[in-house]
Amino acid sequence: MVRMKLSSTITLNNEVEMPRFGLGVYKSEPGAETKDAVIAALQSGYRSIDTATFYENEQSVGEGLAAAGVPREEIFVTTKVWNSDQGYQRTLDVFEESMTYLQLETLDLYLIHWPITDTFLETWRALEQLYHDGRVRAIGVSNFEPHHLESLARKSNVVPAVNQVELHPYLQQRELRQYCREAGIAVEAWSPLARGAVLDDPVLQEIATAHGKNPVQVTLRWELQNGIITIPKSVKSHRITDNADVFDFELSAAEMDRIDGLDQGEQGRLGPHPDTIGG
Repeated sequence: MVRMKLSSTITLNNEVEMPRFGLGVYKSEPGAETKDAVIAALQSGYRSIDTATFYENEQSVGEGLAAAGVPREEIFVTTKVWNSDQGYQRTLDVFEESMTYLQLETLDLYLIHWPITDTFLETWRALEQLYHDGRVRAIGVSNFEPHHLESLARKSNVVPAVNQVELHPYLQQRELRQYCREAGIAVEAWSPLARGAVLDDPVLQEIATAHGKNPVQVTLRWELQNGIITIPKSVKSHRITDNADVFDFELSAAEMDRIDGLDQGEQGRLGPHPDTIGG
């Protein structure tokens, strides 16, 4: 069996350890819903929380972090700079706003949310400044295609530690994953459960039955065995716990191949293509 547990980490390209499994809070309502989800996750053993300025729940995440009773040094917190906040000085300003909401002195990972053509290079320069100043332990990007990463490489001094992209059985991003692997960039999946579509998939249901699991758990296990960081979202404590119950079984090579066969390429994409955002 692949020896992983909920606290297992991946070593990023700057030697920072990032949990392989975490809680995403996209579309978690600000207030008690998000705060309670963060508390439930941390008290269940999660050690990674992923938010963003765009989610408008950073303050609630911060309240959850403060209330959970878990030492700060054990928690890995990610947030992202939104499209309209990009640019060098504006990024530095909104970073301070995020840190106030999150009640943190140092952030673990800061990402550019989308590759906005006219501004992402200046935004990256601000992230590099924050990294060199010790305000952020690692910096990365989200929704960057290889051509965006190549543009960044030509103008930057720090290789992104992470690229967070839409990734699930129906959009497997194999070429992008290979590019990132060769560049030393860890890949993290957003929408890892394809907005719940995996629940009704007969292939995933069959594999789940064989392991006494559910299709969500099989999907998350497939991602972990592919070396993908995953951050499933839930606001219900029992689902938060169930989602993490993926470390006591292993998918066989044949089962992995069957899930690989679900890939629909671009037809499986649920969110916008990065190039339509301004990349």
